[in-house]
This record gives sequence, structure tokens and C-alpha cells, in this order.
Amino acid sequence: MTDKVAATNRILTGIKRWAAMESPSNRPELVERLAAHVAEHLESIGAACERVNLGSGCARPVIARFNRRDAPGPQGILILGHLDTVHPAGSTDGSMPIRIEGNRLFGPGVMDMKGGVYLAVDALERLFRSEQLPGCPITVLLNTDEEIGSPFSRELIEREALRHEYVLVPEPVRQGHAVTGRYAFARYEIMTRGTPAHAGADNKTGRSAIRAMAGIVERLEALTDMDRLVSFSVGVIHGGEFVNVVPTECTAQVLAVADSADNLRYIQEVMDSIPQWATDVAIEVKAGPKRPLFLPTERSMQLFEKAREIASGIGIDLKGRIAGGGSDGNFTGALGVPTLDGIGVAGAGPHTLGESLEIDTLANRAELIRTLILELSVQPQS
Repeated sequence: MTDKVAATNRILTGIKRWAAMESPSNRPELVERLAAHVAEHLESIGAACERVNLGSGCARPVIARFNRRDAPGPQGILILGHLDTVHPAGSTDGSMPIRIEGNRLFGPGVMDMKGGVYLAVDALERLFRSEQLPGCPITVLLNTDEEIGSPFSRELIEREALRHEYVLVPEPVRQGHAVTGRYAFARYEIMTRGTPAHAGADNKTGRSAIRAMAGIVERLEALTDMDRLVSFSVGVIHGGEFVNVVPTECTAQVLAVADSADNLRYIQEVMDSIPQWATDVAIEVKAGPKRPLFLPTERSMQLFEKAREIASGIGIDLKGRIAGGGSDGNFTGALGVPTLDGIGVAGAGPHTLGESLEIDTLANRAELIRTLILELSVQPQS
């Protein structure tokens, strides 16, 4: 068996094991189970792990430190990822069984982003076992609320980023590209409040919160302009309590995306105007978690060029792009810390029932992360 085949089999086995430990963001107790498992793995390869309590709404993130130093100024490398997924508990026994079909591994979170996190942990384990682990500080921060916007962990992420010279984010590859920048993301909640009435006997005297919300959703999503690179999407709606009562309350969760500061301001103007869109119900808009605009800098592009050179030597044609999907790299990139995102697994269908990764790319992509850690550890610090 060749080294590459052995590496592929080892990594594939690990990712399958993690995928079987389902970890939807809305089930903190399940995410906690996976996080404890990953922390134990990292401790077995020399890391000192912390588990920080950020509140009852999320599982405790994993902070694994190699060669910790508390000297002032940024030092070393932060590897940033998440352990939560969007797939509901029970997916592996129902609509998303973990399975291999040809060159693809299917399952919840195998692409976004258990696969990429496992690549990074495997790279660190290889360095540790071969006694090549660099002497510079290396921190692995794995949060547990990324898929809901990182409302609990953002402050922790930003604090850790500022302590490090570089940030590597093994989020999945975006259409074959590494990610050198990301659009801004903003979440909002819209609430409509109507007037109750008996739905069968006195319908006309009521004012339906659901009907009003339906009009708002249609009008709002129609403002999506992909030529301008502004989008509005309503993904969750809750309303009503009894079918025979005109509904008095409805809520909708909105995700808005913008590629520039001007478009982000436009989004805010639109959301601020919504309470004036209807006259027969009360409307309220609340701002939720935001991911700031992450644009390439000279230093982050130097980091990308280093990765591109390494990739070329192991058979990967690494290209870079600014991507529409958000990640915790938005926070670190917006701070100006050199950040390279999207260096995880290659695959397709993130957030869908067909989420999968390409098996034959795993060994090379783990090698990219391993070599990048080695070479960044000897880069002159600014």
C-alpha cells in the first residue's frame, strides 16, 4: 500500500467517524459530545486544550494550544474551524446516510466542515508523530455556533486572531478555489403582529400576521440583485397557533449578503424601511449576528501565494477567489490578520442532502496544510 493510499484511508476513516457523531447547531448536547471527542484527539498529540463556557445556547468550543507563549504581539498560526452543522439530528439514519459512492463520501458535515477540520488535525498529528511540529505557537480554535452566525464565539475568535500572525481556515474549497475574501453577511428577524378573529365566523375583522409576512417576504426577496451582488433570503418562518384563529404573530429569519460596504449600507436601508411596508399590521425588525466584509490585503495575498507555491509542488492547481459563502474567516480577515480560507476538502452540495467530498483529493489537501504550517513557522514575523 502506498503512503498516499494509506493516508487517504486513515483520513477517510476519521471523517466518517466524526460525521457519524451528528452535531447540529440547535442541539448543543450533541455538539458537546463531538467537541469532547476532538479535544481528546488533540490532547493525544500534544495539545493543551481549553473548553470555554460561552452560555447555555451553544456547546463549549475547543481551544487547543501547541507551544503556548504569552509574550506580547502576534505569534504563530491560528487554525480556525467549526464543529456544528446545519443537518438535523437523525440525518444519518434517514435522509443522509454516511456512504461512499465512487470517489465521493456522502454524509452530514463531511464537506462543511468536519472534513476540513480533520485534514488540519491529521496534518498536526503527522507533524507531532514525526517530531517535526514547529516550535512556534499553534492554536486550533473550533467553535460550535458557526452555522448560526457565531453569536456566542465571535469575541473569542477575534481575540485569538489578534494573538496570531496567520489564520488558516479549512472551510471547503469554493468551486475549486481557495478563499481570499468573503462577502458580508447580516441576519435579521422580522416580526408581524396582527389582530385576532375567528377564522371561520368572523374572518374579515382579523388582520393576519402570516398574510402580511407573506407579502413582505415576496417583496424583500424580489430585491435580490445578483448583478449588483446583493441578496435577501428568508429561510425560516414561524406563525400562528390555531388554524381556526386569524394569526396574530409571525416571525421570519432573513439572511442578507453584500459584496461591498456600499451594498451593506443599502441592505440596512432596506431593512430599516420594512416597518413602513404595511398598514394593517405592526411590523418590527431586529438585527442579528453579522459577518463583516473580508477583502484581500497585501499580506493575505502573500499568504495565498505561499500556499499556491506549495500546492503546485504536490499536484494542486490552487486558485483564489472572493466567495459569497460566509465563514469565521470573515471576522479574522476584517481585522487585517492575514487569513487564508477555503483550504479544506473539495466536494459539492454543502448544506444539502447531497453533501459530499472527493476522496482522492484528501491526502494532497492534508499535505498542503501540513507543509503550509511548516513553512509559515519559519516566515519572518512582522
